[in-house]
Amino acid sequence: MNKILGLSLRNLSRQKRRNAILAIAIAFGFFVVTAIDGLTSGMVSNLEDQITQLTGGTVLIQGLEWYPAESENSKPYVTAIVRDKNYIRNLVDENKIDYKYVSCYSMSGGQIIFNGKKSIVQIYGRDLDDEHLIDSFKFTAGGMEETFADPYGLIISDKTAESMNIEVGDQLIYTTTTIHGQNTVVDLNVTGIIESNSFMNSMMAYCDIETINQLVGIPEGGYSTFTIFLNNKNDQAKVANLIETKIRADGVNVTSRLEAMRTNPTNIGKGIEKQVDAKNNKWEGTMYAVETLYDEVPAIKSVLSIVHTVTTVILLVILLIVMVGVSNTYRMVLYERIREIGTMRALGMNGKDTRKVFTYEAVILCVLGAFAGLLFAVFVMLIIHLIPVNNEALSFFLHNGHFTFKLSIGSIIIQYILLIVLTTLAVRSSAKTAAKMSPAQALRTVK
Repeated sequence: MNKILGLSLRNLSRQKRRNAILAIAIAFGFFVVTAIDGLTSGMVSNLEDQITQLTGGTVLIQGLEWYPAESENSKPYVTAIVRDKNYIRNLVDENKIDYKYVSCYSMSGGQIIFNGKKSIVQIYGRDLDDEHLIDSFKFTAGGMEETFADPYGLIISDKTAESMNIEVGDQLIYTTTTIHGQNTVVDLNVTGIIESNSFMNSMMAYCDIETINQLVGIPEGGYSTFTIFLNNKNDQAKVANLIETKIRADGVNVTSRLEAMRTNPTNIGKGIEKQVDAKNNKWEGTMYAVETLYDEVPAIKSVLSIVHTVTTVILLVILLIVMVGVSNTYRMVLYERIREIGTMRALGMNGKDTRKVFTYEAVILCVLGAFAGLLFAVFVMLIIHLIPVNNEALSFFLHNGHFTFKLSIGSIIIQYILLIVLTTLAVRSSAKTAAKMSPAQALRTVK
């Protein structure tokens, strides 16, 4: 085996120009595929991270209460409220779920008014001691000290502040509705302005959770949504199913992801929405709705799958073109080395080893070319990552104003296996011919 590998490596040093051109073609193919795969996966991952920041985690548990119509002209309605502050948290800890962090929030959508200007915002009532939340803030003015000191302190985005000419210390009027639909208003003081990197989080604002609870009518200590940020995003469905099962075992109302998959197989989130539709459903007390990020935004998972499929197809096309070149090259190699083959066979090399020499030589050349393409792709991706991008249309797909790249080790391994298989098939005919050639016939051949 070692002698055959050594002979294959020695043969690669012959016809350097031809082998170099072949290796460059393979390297270019791998460079293109790796760069496309890394860029698109990174963009989708950044979009997923921004949506996760909006939702607060990868598994979401809401408490929902049903209320009857208050008059003949009104309809029954559902409010998002969890009264038992510790129930879900204890359930998560008891089952030793592997998470990065958990959080709970109350959300309120409304308008802020300042000097005659209006802007729509989503205010998240959060525990402002949450270190993960604090670490995500990049203050351009004000800070957490000012916010802690003022129970009516509000943190807004730099884009909102710029559009409305707001500065730290200004007082805003915030109009919204309670969980039961009554209009309400409050004065909030701007205590911090944070940097936003997309249209989505430019509309987000933050306030103390108890201030928002008081404003919208949620009891002290309550919240509307509990979120879990898992260490492994691929565990979302498993964790959601586990939590749902445990809640049901406690005799508490909970939605069914299994039923949602049956009614809406391509959009579980829509299926769960049907189960808590106030018009067609009725329940007493709190019903918990357990969803994952992929349930809410199923397109993310689909896009990732499509990205890997497209890059694999591109790789196949490029490899098939390259393999035609490999096949033709080794037909020429066979003709050029025909007397050399005869000499090796005459000295005792059997047909099987002769075939291996040709196959190993081609595989080594292709693997080295692919590795060079992979390294070059990583180098180019690192350079692109360092370039700041100031484009609002691309902000959804950027991380802090930069492109990021995400490579899948599994995809790279599959691509290498595919390369080796196709290379083996490409040289199969030439290797087989060399293996069957008789020493006497080969030595008599005049080139």
